[in-house]
Amino acid sequence: MKKLNISRIAAVSSAALLAASPALAQDRTFTVSWWGFNGDALQEIIIEPFQEMCDCEVIFETGNNSDRLSRLQLRGGEGVDVIYLTDRFSQLGIELGLFQPIDRAQVPNIDELYDLAQAPQGEYGPAYSIGRVGIVYNADEVESPITSWDDLWREDLQGSISLPGITTTAGPMVVLRAGARAGVDAYEDPDAAFAEVAELQPNVLTNYNTGSEMINLFSTGEITVSMAQDFALGRLQAAVPSVVWADLEDGAIATLNTINIPTGSENVELAHQFLNFVLSEEIQHTLAVRGVDAPVNAGVDLTEEEAAPWTYGDEMISSLNRIDYVPLNANLDEWINRWNEIFGM
Repeated sequence: MKKLNISRIAAVSSAALLAASPALAQDRTFTVSWWGFNGDALQEIIIEPFQEMCDCEVIFETGNNSDRLSRLQLRGGEGVDVIYLTDRFSQLGIELGLFQPIDRAQVPNIDELYDLAQAPQGEYGPAYSIGRVGIVYNADEVESPITSWDDLWREDLQGSISLPGITTTAGPMVVLRAGARAGVDAYEDPDAAFAEVAELQPNVLTNYNTGSEMINLFSTGEITVSMAQDFALGRLQAAVPSVVWADLEDGAIATLNTINIPTGSENVELAHQFLNFVLSEEIQHTLAVRGVDAPVNAGVDLTEEEAAPWTYGDEMISSLNRIDYVPLNANLDEWINRWNEIFGM
C-alpha cells in the first residue's frame, strides 16, 4: 500500500427505509468515524432512528481528520464502517487505498444531490455537506468593503489580518490565492506564489489554528480581517456583530465534507443504507434547520432565515471555486517549510 505522510496535513423517510431494508442481526455493531461535534443533535437526528431501522448498535470513533485517517491506515482500512472527512483528507484516503467505490445503485438519494456533491472524487464517497472559505471583516473598522481576495494585500490592512495556519483546512488556500495574484500556478511556480505570500506578511498579525482562536482575535480587537470557513460565521457574529462575510467578485472556495466506506468495513450493505439515510431530503432538512450542517440534497427548501448560515442553493454552490487536492497534498510538505520561513513558525 502506498504510504503518505499525513501527520501534518492537519450529514427517505425512516419508515420507507425500514420497509426496504433486509432483516439484520440484533447483535450487529456499526462503527461511524466522525469529529464528534453536535453530538446530542446527531444522536437524536441520525443515530437513534438509524439504530431502530438497522436493529444494530452504532458506536463511534472520534477525533480530527488527520488522527482518524492515521488510525484507519494503521489498521489497514479495518475497524470502521463509514468515515466522515473533509475532502482534502478523503483524497488522501483514496490515494492510500483505504476506501472502496460506492455502489450508487444502493444509494439512490445521491441522484437528488447538487451536482458538486454527487461525485466530488470520482467513484468514491459523496459530499453530505458543502461549506466555503472566504474573507470576514469588521465593517465598523475596515474603511472600504473587501470585494476581492487581492484586498488582503491592501496597505490600509497592515498588521490587522489573521490567516489560517498552513496545516489547517484553509491555510494552503492562501498559497493558491497568492499564486493567482502573481498570475501563476502555485504548483508549477511556488517561488512566485510564495513571493506574494511574503508581500502579504506585513498585513498579518498572526496565524490561527482553530476557529475559537480567530473569534477571540476579533473579540479583543487585535484583528479586523481574516480568512474563515462559513461554519464559524454564526459564532463570530455573536461575538462581534459588526463582522460581515465579504462578497468576493472572484468567488469563495468550496470545502466538501464527504462520507466514505473503508475497504475493511464489515457491514458494507448497511454502510450504503447509512449513506442513503443521511442524504435523504428529510434528514438533510432537519440537520440544516437544527444548525448542524448545510444541506446538499437539492430538494431541501429552507426559509431565508434558515438558509442564512449555510452555503445553500444552486446559484451559490455553482459559484464556488474547487480545489484539486491531488497536487496540493503532493506539495504540502514543501509549502509548510516555505510558509514557516516567512511567518517565523
